[in-house]
Amino acid sequence: MPKIRFYPDNREVEVEKGENLLRAAMLAGVHVNASCGGSGTCGKCRVVVEEGDVEKQPTAKLSDDAIAKGYTLACTTKVLGDAEVRIPVESQMGDGRAALEREHRSVTHGSVLTSKDLSELFGEFELEPATRRLYVEMTAPNLEDNLSDLERLKRELTRVHGIVDFAVDLDCLKEMAVKLREADWKVTATLVEGRDGECPRLIRLDSGDHSATHYGLAVDIGTTSVYAEIIDLNTRESLGRVSDYNSQVSCGEDIISRIVYSLKKDGLTRLQGLVTDTINGLIKRLLEKTGVSKDDIVNMVAAGNTTMVHLFYGINPRYIREEPYIPTVNFAPTVEASNLGIDIAKGARVYCIPGRASYVGGDITSGLLASGVYKTDKVTLYIDVGTNGEMALGNSEWLLSCACSAGPAFEGGSVKYGMRAVKGAIETVRINPVTYEPMILTIGQTKAKGVCGSGLIDALAELFLTGIINEKGKFNIETGHPRIRENNGQGEYVLVWAEDSAVKEDIVITEADIDNLIRTKGAIYAGITTLLDSMGMPVEAIEQVLIAGGFGRYLELDQAITIGLLPEFPEEIVKYVGNGSLMGAHLVLLSQTARESAKDIAKKMTYLELSTNPSFMDNYVSALFLPHTNRDAFPGVMERVKERSGV
Repeated sequence: MPKIRFYPDNREVEVEKGENLLRAAMLAGVHVNASCGGSGTCGKCRVVVEEGDVEKQPTAKLSDDAIAKGYTLACTTKVLGDAEVRIPVESQMGDGRAALEREHRSVTHGSVLTSKDLSELFGEFELEPATRRLYVEMTAPNLEDNLSDLERLKRELTRVHGIVDFAVDLDCLKEMAVKLREADWKVTATLVEGRDGECPRLIRLDSGDHSATHYGLAVDIGTTSVYAEIIDLNTRESLGRVSDYNSQVSCGEDIISRIVYSLKKDGLTRLQGLVTDTINGLIKRLLEKTGVSKDDIVNMVAAGNTTMVHLFYGINPRYIREEPYIPTVNFAPTVEASNLGIDIAKGARVYCIPGRASYVGGDITSGLLASGVYKTDKVTLYIDVGTNGEMALGNSEWLLSCACSAGPAFEGGSVKYGMRAVKGAIETVRINPVTYEPMILTIGQTKAKGVCGSGLIDALAELFLTGIINEKGKFNIETGHPRIRENNGQGEYVLVWAEDSAVKEDIVITEADIDNLIRTKGAIYAGITTLLDSMGMPVEAIEQVLIAGGFGRYLELDQAITIGLLPEFPEEIVKYVGNGSLMGAHLVLLSQTARESAKDIAKKMTYLELSTNPSFMDNYVSALFLPHTNRDAFPGVMERVKERSGV
């Protein structure tokens, strides 16, 4: 990879070819003035490329004289090879101390599950989807060969494909006579495998040969976000993935408020309709993106927490929130997609990965399947960094799970300028410890619209490390800095001024936002420590940490540790698995063996109810500080605080 050296700090970093100099500077720990998120509109990230191979873009933000002197905008200049770059004084934000006292590491500070890992993971299971699409050509009946249409179809499926017997959906049977004749007796039969030893079931007939167009839909139904992916069930290939907010957020941001809403008149019907509309919207986008016909999507596998599955099926979730917290179902039955209002092939089936308890659902089962926790010898902590803060501790011999109701803050909820990780979201924040000026990057390097989860964690860590906020999350207003101010009786920090933002107003992080973030991180940390307490194990006993969730792979480990979201885990034991819930659904679509493994995982897990656990509440209260009331548990963080305060 190309090496970029920054002066006057004499710091070097390796980056991918095509990366821009602003992100390279950020990775190197070199602070460059950048207030527009890397969109090229503020013109403040001026640098001089003294030597090397870069690709500069024309800009009206630099005069001809400046360009002649070698100036370029860091955010629009791409790295093609090794280069030496000087940060001029005006871009160093203040007194020339451009470097933040932080060790350069990779973006995530841990290893990411690679495409090779995924290929090996999916290859472990034999390709055996629950559905089959089988093409047959039959002879038309006559007076001598007068078998019924169904018997004629059975005869040919037995002869060509070895299907000895099958049941048939009534709707399919009603259409059979006309479809066979209109197709000139050349049809594709779609069968779904029977359950518990039952014979396969014929669910639809299509004119002509559709055996090559055999698709499934994997869906992660999150409390805040929903993800969907189309899979080619013949080749294992993912054809496209999309996501959106769960429309149910209009009825409440967490599962408790959704359950309460479901008890209102027509509340349950509305909630089911909202999540169905969300999924159908994603399906429509996928069809447009891939060119796949909805009539060729013949199976769907969904993973979600227990409440989301109840609401998706239209099942009353009331007793999930009432002691002793018992759901109606953990192993939901396979149903026809049309019965749930899902707009895919007529007769297509929907299967939900089983959960374990009221607050540990199929999303965790799915993640444990996809990440292989259920078969490793290592003591592993699996954390889904999402609204419900679900996690599991264990290995191939035992699994202990819990959920700590973290709230939607890390997915953009309950934060004034919070948003999902889409174009325009601030994803990375650094604050100069001397000038208190921010350096930000947005997704897509456009003007900032708000802040996503990784940006919120970054901002909280940076505000704490620079002393702008104290361990309780309260602002030091006395600094007199224009970005640190009081508004309507509460402190706030201006990340982006209105003139540099896409929303034409100051993008701020407020004390109320910080309170929400501290409660969220405190819940997750308390969940981890309570699991360990229950097993009588110290943090050091954990041999592997797997971080999942919508933005899990973008979580920067040292920033997460700085705010006390995670204990001080060694970098080498941390791995980012991405959306484990969706990955598990993908696996189950491809393999009935994977489906059985998911059932075994759900049965094997022991569930720890935190709402009645006194240890959890003690751990939670202790975690409502930055990084924690027990600073001895965070020696590395306290050393960083010392380094910053000495700048």
